[in-house]
Amino acid sequence: MNNAKFALIVLSVIILVGGCDSVSQATDTAGVAAKGAAEEGVQKDVLLALEPDEMDWVGQQIFNNECNGQFQCLVHWNDGEAFPSLGIGHFIWYPEGADELFVESFPKLIQYMIQRQAPVPEWLRELEPFDAPWGDKAVFESAKNSVRVAELREFLAGTQGIQAEFIFRRAQSSLAVIVESVPTDRKSQLQADLEALSATPGGIYALMDYVNFKGEGLSDTECYNGMGWGLRQVLLAMEPNPETIALERFRDAAAKVLTRRADNADDPIERTRWLKGWLKRLETYKEPDGVPNSAEKTP
Repeated sequence: MNNAKFALIVLSVIILVGGCDSVSQATDTAGVAAKGAAEEGVQKDVLLALEPDEMDWVGQQIFNNECNGQFQCLVHWNDGEAFPSLGIGHFIWYPEGADELFVESFPKLIQYMIQRQAPVPEWLRELEPFDAPWGDKAVFESAKNSVRVAELREFLAGTQGIQAEFIFRRAQSSLAVIVESVPTDRKSQLQADLEALSATPGGIYALMDYVNFKGEGLSDTECYNGMGWGLRQVLLAMEPNPETIALERFRDAAAKVLTRRADNADDPIERTRWLKGWLKRLETYKEPDGVPNSAEKTP
């Protein structure tokens, strides 16, 4: 097995207070730092680390969750949504004029891919403004067999590793800002839970998938009745229980948060169709078979 660790990334962020659960979207200010002990009295950053085989496993899990591993689903428009979903993580891409309730992720993915010198289709590079070129699902359906859509699908099929890297970086960047955003009396337990989750491939997968799936929980628009459903809300909902492993408590908390979201939603499709799939997805938040725990490996 290749023992070269996946790059460790620490991102510095600035938190603004307000919005859902008294948190608004953090800035994207970032920096790279080496792993090491924090100064005495200074809170440690929680670092995610995956080896290449573990990253491959996580990327495939997310692709299975979003697309059941199906090629055609890499460019897709779900029923009941006002935007297409693309790639292994079903990254959101808004058409012009769409209601931007959820955090858009596809434009940031393409920016990252350009930085990584991926072969982004020329028409996508030149798109201005960078809005999805299909105004609604009917228009998309009429164009889903077009040359452009075929080219986009092939491009996304061939860059799954970079997409997994992007999801990894997004999850890593959210951790410090989430810890800073919670009340002082909750920081210690939340920090401990994150450290426990980040110690195993299954826990890192859960953090990566949930952030990609339902967001960081820091946006002031991603909430119903003032209640969010992102990673921050799940971590706050985890019951402290030293006799139960963190990943089990994370699954239970996520189920509560997603059920609450569906109950608060105006559109009944969340309760009648989507919630069942969401809860089934949480069942995959387990340690992988055949992929050793990083904590058990020798240096």
